[in-house]
This record gives sequence, C-alpha cells and structure tokens, in this order.
Amino acid sequence: MFLAEEAAKTTSNFDPFDLFIIAFTVIVLIGFLRLLKAPEKNKFAIGFGGVSLLVFLFLDYLMIKNWLGLL
Repeated sequence: MFLAEEAAKTTSNFDPFDLFIIAFTVIVLIGFLRLLKAPEKNKFAIGFGGVSLLVFLFLDYLMIKNWLGLL
C-alpha cells in the first residue's frame, strides 16, 4: 500500500503554472533585446530587464530540473 502511494505521488511534477513562467521568460527576453537595440539607451531599464531575465531563467532551470525529477 505504501509503495503504491509513493508511486502515485511521483507520477508528474508538471504544474500548469509552469507554462506562464515560460511565457513570461520569453516576454522579458523580447523586451530586454529591444532595450539593447534601442538607439537611446536607458541604463536603468536595461539593468532591471537583465536582472529580471536572470531570475526567470533561473526559475526555468529549477522548473525543468523538477520536471526531470532531479530536485
């Protein structure tokens, strides 16, 4: 009985909210690239976008690692 319960708990680590995290990462990446290509550079916006992009990329890394069962 305990083995069946453990097997049922580990069947899926996917959460539908993960799709939103991936979508937000893509949106932040597009915004960051547009900021870098802009003729007039806004250093604060580039820094904020860069930090945001790093945070979301780290979240994606942890999320995919969780999908694979490595966390």
